Amino acid sequence: MKHLSANGARIPALGLGTWTLEGRACTDLVAHALSLGYRHVDTAAIYGNERAVGEAIRASGLPRREIFLTTKVWWTGLAADALRRSAMESLKRLGLDHVDLLLVHWPSPAIPLAETMAALAAVREEGLARHIGVSNFPSRLLEEAVCLSPAPLVANQVEYHPYLDQTRVHAACRAHGMAMVAYCPLYRGGALLAEPPVVEAAARHGRTPAQVVLRWHVQQEDVAVIPRTRRMERLAENAGIFDFSLDEAEMAAIGRLRSNGRRLCDYGFSPQWDTP
Repeated sequence: MKHLSANGARIPALGLGTWTLEGRACTDLVAHALSLGYRHVDTAAIYGNERAVGEAIRASGLPRREIFLTTKVWWTGLAADALRRSAMESLKRLGLDHVDLLLVHWPSPAIPLAETMAALAAVREEGLARHIGVSNFPSRLLEEAVCLSPAPLVANQVEYHPYLDQTRVHAACRAHGMAMVAYCPLYRGGALLAEPPVVEAAARHGRTPAQVVLRWHVQQEDVAVIPRTRRMERLAENAGIFDFSLDEAEMAAIGRLRSNGRRLCDYGFSPQWDTP
């Protein structure tokens, strides 16, 4: 398994996203992923599945230090007291004494970023999180967060797939020694997995289109992926991306799909996104 080094954190390049997974199905899927060798699991307070994720981690029998676990604080709870309370409640649901990475899930338009970053760093100092970072921060806000944070930020988790140009965010992450963690890395399957550059590379390498897209991600510097699936059989497929490589022409051809400019996650509280 490839790992990324980011401001003192060692982040597995492949993780399991758990958005929309719930209850026993979530526990079983996470436990199976861990049995296959996954060591990076992503959850969030808003997902409502931290308890199920924690159960899977305990059921795995793996030493806690072997699992890189991320959770997130929702954008309405970023004032200092609320942020710490969210972190404590997440740990209670998870049944753990710390997470490996605590993220601001979305920036808040109402709460001063300086207050949020100070509170996030304080949670790290208290030992509730080994590392801290942000999510859904465009490049301008990321620069502000880095400047305002009393502690190093190790990751910015953002929507990223071949249909969405995140060049500016990626460059900002790299400039500050951070990883860029891609959620929705496969878009939502369908059209992306039928694109000629993807299908043709899959045929050349004897791989599935999904494996080609995930390989495209992890072959980029300081990019990790956290694909989510409900299907047990997809877990091994998604993990089988570290024993082949795409050539420069294949990487470029898939990269040219960015001109589609398709974003899946955009809400009324979203920040002003980067333009290509």
